[in-house]
Amino acid sequence: MSFPGGSRELDPAFEEFVRARSPALLRTAFLLVGDRGHAEDLLQTTLLRVAWRWSAASAQPEAYARRVLVNLTRDRWRNLSRRVRERHQADLPQLAALDSADRIAERDALVQALRLLPTRQREVIVFRFYADLTVADTARVLGCTEGTVKSYTNRALSRLRELLGEHREIEVQK
Repeated sequence: MSFPGGSRELDPAFEEFVRARSPALLRTAFLLVGDRGHAEDLLQTTLLRVAWRWSAASAQPEAYARRVLVNLTRDRWRNLSRRVRERHQADLPQLAALDSADRIAERDALVQALRLLPTRQREVIVFRFYADLTVADTARVLGCTEGTVKSYTNRALSRLRELLGEHREIEVQK
């Protein structure tokens, strides 16, 4: 792969960014799409785009990477929705049936519930509560107003409480 200016050498700051932030970006991608393989693909594409635009992204590389990740995720969901107009709950992966692994079952229930949320609500929940971004930072990443973030947060938390009714031990905090 060639980069701007014809150089094949990566900036050491970019390499450090990749080492330090890839695990967190992968977890964010997984929470957005609910599939490890797709999350890995999204992360690789995100990192390629960040590398390509490193001169612009280097001031705030994580914010830039998150924005790329959100855009790629939205593109993926748009493409899927075009191909499959109706998606039945039966098509979703079932919860893990591991009696001795309650945490795994809780995580799976939460991931499944996240997948059932509309895209924007899922994005807000992931960035607000998983990535621990402020309302203002979430608004910047998603390209919307703070009021919109608050509204989506409220709706998403209400829906998650409904969906996770049988998993009451999973507490969603504002």
